[in-house]
Amino acid sequence: MTSVRNYTDKELLFKVQSLEGFKKIPSGHWIIGVRSKADLYDTFDDKFYEFVGREFVRVLTGTTNSGGKQLKGGFKSFNKYGSAILKADEWYYDVWQYGMHRGRMPSLRQRGAKVIVFRDGNLNEKAEEIGKPISGWYGINYHTNTYDFSKKSLRILKWFIGNWSAGCQVINDREEYLEQMDNFRLLHNSGEQRSVSYCLINEF
Repeated sequence: MTSVRNYTDKELLFKVQSLEGFKKIPSGHWIIGVRSKADLYDTFDDKFYEFVGREFVRVLTGTTNSGGKQLKGGFKSFNKYGSAILKADEWYYDVWQYGMHRGRMPSLRQRGAKVIVFRDGNLNEKAEEIGKPISGWYGINYHTNTYDFSKKSLRILKWFIGNWSAGCQVINDREEYLEQMDNFRLLHNSGEQRSVSYCLINEF
C-alpha cells in the first residue's frame, strides 16, 4: 500500500546529512521516517528505516501522519486546534526512550528532546503542515497498531490507520515491530543505549 520507493543506504544518509539541523550520525540505533508524497487518506503508506551508526538494519512500513478519525475531528479530544503533524525534514536527536505506550505495549516514548508539530484542524483528508509550528513534548511516540500480543495471531498486518495515530509514528506489521522492540528493550535494560534519535524526511 506504500508507493515510497526503496532507497539505498547512501541515498538516505546523504539526505539526512543535508538537513539544516544535522549535527552527526548517531552512533547507536536510530530511525529514519520517510513520509510518502501520496499521503493516502487513513493509510499506512510511509516507511521507517533503522540504522546502527551508518549501517542499515531493517525497513518497516507504517505512518508518520495522524489517522482519518483524528483528522476528521477526533483531535478535539486532545487539542482543540488540530491533530499533531510532526514536522518533516527535521532531526530529533535523543527524542525517544524505550518504555510502555499507554502502559499496554512496548514502544519508544518521547521522554527526551522536544519535537516540532503543526496543528491540522481543517477537517479534510490530508495530513498537512499548516499554520504555525510549535515545539514541545506532545507524546509523539513510536509504536505499533495493536494491543494484541497473543501467540495465536502472531502476524498482524493492517493498512488502515483508524484511531492508531494522533501524531505518533506507527508501524503496521506487529511481528517485525516486536522483533525491533525486543532489541531496543535489551539495549535499554543493559544500559548500552538509553535514548533513540529520529530523523523524519519527506519522500524525495
